[in-house]
Parts: sequence; structure tokens; C-alpha cells
Amino acid sequence: MSDAVSLTTPWTCPTCKTAVATDFCPTCGETRMRPRDLTLRDLLDQIVEAFVSIDAKLLRTLRAVLFKPGALTIAYLEGRRKSYIKPLQLFLVANLLFFGMQSLTHQNIFSTPFASHLNGQDWSPFAQDLVARRLAATGRTMEAYAPVFDRAILLNAKSLIFLMALFFTALLPFLFRRGGRLFVGHAVFALHLYAFLLFVFCAALAIAEVHVLLGGEDLQSESFDLIITLAWIAASAAYLYVAIGKVYGAKGAAGVAEAGVLTVAVFALVLGYRFSLLPITLYST
Repeated sequence: MSDAVSLTTPWTCPTCKTAVATDFCPTCGETRMRPRDLTLRDLLDQIVEAFVSIDAKLLRTLRAVLFKPGALTIAYLEGRRKSYIKPLQLFLVANLLFFGMQSLTHQNIFSTPFASHLNGQDWSPFAQDLVARRLAATGRTMEAYAPVFDRAILLNAKSLIFLMALFFTALLPFLFRRGGRLFVGHAVFALHLYAFLLFVFCAALAIAEVHVLLGGEDLQSESFDLIITLAWIAASAAYLYVAIGKVYGAKGAAGVAEAGVLTVAVFALVLGYRFSLLPITLYST
């Protein structure tokens, strides 16, 4: 029997047992079984369709988050969600790409090494005191503990990065009380922002790697790190100004001021995150 013939006859839904005369069950949404559904050709068609659908959605979402700040948030809040991957999925994709780039380039943005915490940061005097007391309490030496810390902080940096988006979300209702957005709306905005930032950090890592291959310095160089930092801060400011205009209606001088406040908050959260990994890693290893 051909597909055309089988689709003209009534059938019983195998899921809810409803008698149905259309291609889809009106009760549960189940699809009528066709003779070709159990063939190898149909399985291959499903695989191709799945990959094409995912790739199309992902590429469409990446274009929107990178070049249309705020558009993804508006689309999600208005219910236009079929064309894009979900905010949390995008955030996880950005995380995977970011930490893949870190592994590929052997350079880190968040996971500051043990030696740098002790000697290369603004909080180094505090870190030295904290580490000395912790090592004295556990009876370990710095030489033995340093590699343990460096391995652990890499894992913590990957698993706790969502904390920055969470703290940023908590700031938005105070700054945009007039917008009437629900907390979920603020969370979606924050997830899209931090996905964008992670993609920017991926670009920074790629630039740093090319710079090293050309004989230049890596991110451990203060001068080069400053250039990269200023670049991602500028990208954040531009993204935020356009995005809050679309999502919260922030315009003109007020929009510039609010974008400035949020840019400072993003920078402070990055610094705070890098610092917080020190006590978290120190007291969990």
C-alpha cells in the first residue's frame, strides 16, 4: 500500500488510542505511521533533517547575538522562538566554544594561575596571607600545592561561570524598574549578553594565539592584556547600548548612562569572578 492510499484511511492513535481521520492526532499531536517510516531511507532523512535544522537555527542565532544586540531577547519575550535556539542552550554552546578555545590556545581569561594570584594581581597581598594560613592549616607546601590549585581552578572556572550572569540578572530590575519586565525577561537578557561576551572572549583568545605565533606576547603580558581588555570592554559597551535600547527602551543620554553603569558592572563581575575563584579553589582542595 502506498503512502497516498494509507493517508486516506482512518487510523487509531497508538499513543492515546483516539480514532483519527487526519494526518495528526488532535488529542496528543501524534503523527500517523507511514510504511516508509520504518525504512533505512527514512532514518537517513531524519538524520539529515536534524543536522540541517540544528545548523540553521544555530547560525541564525549566532548572527543575531553577534550583530543584532537585543533582537534575540525581544524575539524570545514575544514568543518568536522557533527560529532560534533557546537562551540557556546558546549560553551553554558559548561556554563549550570558549573553554574549547582556551584548551586549544593554552591561554586563560578567568582561571588565574596560583603564581599570578600570589604575585601578579591587585589582591596579591591578601592572597598571600590567605594562602599562607590555608597551607599552614593543611600542612602542605606551596611547591606541592601549586599544581593542585592550577588544575582545580580550571575546573571551577568552567563550572561556575553562570554566577556572573546570575549576579548581572539581579542588577537589572533595579536599573530598569520602569520597564515592567519580569525576572525571567532580565535573565534572558543576561544570558544573551554573556553568550555574546563569551564569543568575544573566543575572538580575544584567537587574536592572542595569532599574536604569539607571529612572535608577540600572550595574555600574560600586561600591555597586551590591557589592549585585549579595553577591546572587550568597548565591545560590551556598544552591545549594551544597542541592546537596552531595544529591550528596555533606553535612549539618549539616559541610555548612555545606563549602558555605562552596566559596562562597569560587567567589568567588575569579571574581576570579582577571577578573585572569587581563589578562595573557592583554595578551600575546596
